[in-house]
Amino acid sequence: MELKRQIATDLLKIKAVFFRPEEPFTWASGIKSPVYCDNRLTLTAPDVRSDVENGLAASVCEFYPGADVLMGTSTAGIAHAAITGHILGLPMGYVRSGAKDHGRQNQIEGRLLPGQKTVVVEDLISTGGSVIEVVNVLREAGAEVLGIVSIFTYGMKKGIERLAAANVTNHSLTDFDTVAEVAAEEGYIKPDDVKRLIAFRNDPSDESWIGAAK
Repeated sequence: MELKRQIATDLLKIKAVFFRPEEPFTWASGIKSPVYCDNRLTLTAPDVRSDVENGLAASVCEFYPGADVLMGTSTAGIAHAAITGHILGLPMGYVRSGAKDHGRQNQIEGRLLPGQKTVVVEDLISTGGSVIEVVNVLREAGAEVLGIVSIFTYGMKKGIERLAAANVTNHSLTDFDTVAEVAAEEGYIKPDDVKRLIAFRNDPSDESWIGAAK
């Protein structure tokens, strides 16, 4: 099974992806979504965790073979950066959402030297704002950010445009379209719901999909 479908199947199996097209979730940004993805659940499912971490390690080797260090996003990317770093024998650290107000007042935890080729490890990308903040912090510290690896991406236009504007690439193990396709095939959602899910993905600000006839 190709990796995208394998990871999609894994996430659905452990109920890391929730579908509620009739009763949408509300994200912190205010966006109403028919889907909620909780990749933290992969950490408590050893077989899925193995697929995810080996997949992330393979992505680093394939797309960023010159990586010197992995940097996880806080907090969801930290464990994945640590495990992937262990598999690859690479150092890792993580970037806080803000500098500490005590001690050394670090925002970057772990040793990062100027010029080091760095890969950011993220669990999920939607509009791309938070991961780009991490990229910017690393660049300001002198790192050469090669790119991002992540478990799941919604593939939203806004996120794609933000990544392009920041001149950074992302490679995700699976994506929204693949998860929706596998979910319909395996009976997690009705086949007619796929169109509604894709309509949300294409334009989250247009909420007409919520009451759309199936």
